[in-house]
Amino acid sequence: MKNIQANIRHLRSLKKFSQERFAEELGWSRSMVGSYEEGRSEPPIERLIELSRYINIPIDILVKKDLRQAKDTSFIQIGNKRVLFPITVNEDNEDLIEIIPTKASAGYLEGYDDPEYIEQLQKIKLPFLPTGTHRAFPIKGDSMLPVKDGAFIVAKFVESIDEVKNGRTYIVLTKNDGLVYKRVYIPKDDEVNLLLSSDNTSYEPYLVRKEAILELWEFTCCINTQEYDEKELKMSNIMAMFQELRVELEAIKQM
Repeated sequence: MKNIQANIRHLRSLKKFSQERFAEELGWSRSMVGSYEEGRSEPPIERLIELSRYINIPIDILVKKDLRQAKDTSFIQIGNKRVLFPITVNEDNEDLIEIIPTKASAGYLEGYDDPEYIEQLQKIKLPFLPTGTHRAFPIKGDSMLPVKDGAFIVAKFVESIDEVKNGRTYIVLTKNDGLVYKRVYIPKDDEVNLLLSSDNTSYEPYLVRKEAILELWEFTCCINTQEYDEKELKMSNIMAMFQELRVELEAIKQM
């Protein structure tokens, strides 16, 4: 576990603690801290749990990721855990948009919190976007018509599930489903789940537990890679009309 050796030393240096002070904070001995930092021994699971609770970073990140490549701003709060959130900037310290390629979208679940994975992605800058951190995600299938297969959704990172806007569309990352693009609803009297719905009614909506959501990205714009033909545009207008009608009906029900 070479990463944990470097990470313990790095985390201690961020706090500007001596080995003795760091040991006191964790309830360890100074010699224990020195042994872990120098690689003479590896911390058992009990010590990793203690360190994880103290730093508020999941154990898998402590063990698998090199935290020296992260900045303080690379950590965000998800539930009661701080997780690594790599951000790419240009020479002017402006956020760049990482593009998740279609062929690599399945690997995003494994690399979403890995700075090395994010670093190797292609990047673009769109000056008309609002402030915030954005990524471009590939769309597969027809569940969110009229968005076409092969299009890219540029979406803004949502730091808290509490910021979800009922009925808006989001890129949702979960361990079970990976990346999906859905319309998200907040179920009435349900504080545990979100309802994910497709605009194509051929697909059934389903509930996802909030605690299972790793990342949320709110729709900002769509980049189509194929031109619409006349029939598709007419169908798009029809679908938009039905979508608006559905929203109006939902509002009436709540009155």
